[in-house]
Amino acid sequence: MAKNLVIVESPTKGKTIEGFLGKDYLVKASEGHVRDLNKNTLSVNIEKDFTPEYEIPDNKKALVAELKKLAKAADTVWLASDEDRAGESISWHL
Repeated sequence: MAKNLVIVESPTKGKTIEGFLGKDYLVKASEGHVRDLNKNTLSVNIEKDFTPEYEIPDNKKALVAELKKLAKAADTVWLASDEDRAGESISWHL
């Protein structure tokens, strides 16, 4: 298993980045955003200081499970987010 896992959004971008990195890096694409606010509810917990309540879409659940498995096996996880999410805090609950 690679010591470093790099997660990018785009598979094409992943292939490019993979070409620059050595054998100690595994690059995987999330193929876009892997979580979002629920479209059918308020999506914030009012009693917990309006904390956002995210969900993983059904079509991303298998990919997220794979990324979590790879993240647990890696020494370091690098999240290479696109600029549209650069200001968002990133948290992974493994």
